[in-house]
Amino acid sequence: MFGLGKLLYVIIFTINGIAVLSEDRFLNRIGWGSSATNSNLQPQYQQFNTGYDANEGSSVKTRLVNLIGAVRTLMRIPLIVVNIVIILYEIVWG
Repeated sequence: MFGLGKLLYVIIFTINGIAVLSEDRFLNRIGWGSSATNSNLQPQYQQFNTGYDANEGSSVKTRLVNLIGAVRTLMRIPLIVVNIVIILYEIVWG
């Protein structure tokens, strides 16, 4: 049966999968590393001066690379805590 608990597990597993992607070993090989999109990131700083919204012109690939970088940066500590809670829950109530 599919419920909210299973949906939570799928979301956590997906975020864990994104968080553990190695930029050197995987992302750069397929051209999705942050070094491949540095040229696309520069116009974001110009939006304050010119009114240009950098997200309008950015591609889906650039947005996904930015999302992967944000998940790897911002979700590191919360993921550790959430994973510990889920492991303890599974050990106690299995």
